[in-house]
Amino acid sequence: MIQRVQTLWMLLAAITVFLTLQFPFYGGTLAAGNTYHAVLATDNIFLLILTAALGTGIIINIFLYKNRKLQIRIIVISILLEFLIIFLYIRQISKFSSGNFALWSALHLLIIIFLIFGARGIYNDSKLVKDSNRLR
Repeated sequence: MIQRVQTLWMLLAAITVFLTLQFPFYGGTLAAGNTYHAVLATDNIFLLILTAALGTGIIINIFLYKNRKLQIRIIVISILLEFLIIFLYIRQISKFSSGNFALWSALHLLIIIFLIFGARGIYNDSKLVKDSNRLR
């Protein structure tokens, strides 16, 4: 299981998802008051639940290595869920009068890239199994 490259990509994606719980996505001055605030996933309960579910789903997906079709579906759902999380972060940003994206916001892009690489690895693995079955 560990020797498969898609397992490593999904493990990196899961670690990155859990890192986004600790690091801010955006920081700036709130429009309601002149106070500095950083947007974290732990600030919003919906973002917290979605982020935790995404990380847990990716970890569970690692152990479904015998069912490649289900793995691909879960990765596609995970990518869509990550886009939803990014959309919710951007909605949170509308509360700010000024500010800038934190360096850690790039982690969300890395999650999508890692999941795409994981899906590509699963596809190559499934293609290899089909080709070996054809040779028998």
